[in-house]
Amino acid sequence: QVQLVESGGGSVQAGGSLRLSCAAFGYTYSSNCMGWFRQAPGKEREGVAAIYTGGGSTYYHDSVKGRFTISQDNAKNTVYLQMNSLKPEDTAMYYCAAGPRACRYYSDSRDVPYWGQGTQVTVSS
Repeated sequence: QVQLVESGGGSVQAGGSLRLSCAAFGYTYSSNCMGWFRQAPGKEREGVAAIYTGGGSTYYHDSVKGRFTISQDNAKNTVYLQMNSLKPEDTAMYYCAAGPRACRYYSDSRDVPYWGQGTQVTVSS
């Protein structure tokens, strides 16, 4: 059974930083796509960042480029999202996501097969 366990959310002031972690269990970790979506109240779930674990290629939503960095630790089957220069509009529930294909297949959240439980990120102005 695939499990994605997230940690690291919280509340910060604008300009602050947080690091999210997502550990994968029961999942073939190599050569897969793992990443993060977020969903704010009343809005659709949107892709934030993704990494292809086989080669390390990364992808970012335009709104987070230059501020967020996604990385992986293969030994720990874990993906991280370092979020710097946080803005109030980054406030959302952040969900770890994973799928067994290249990241281009998962731009729509409806195509993602595996999800974490979500972790709240709140940025105050």
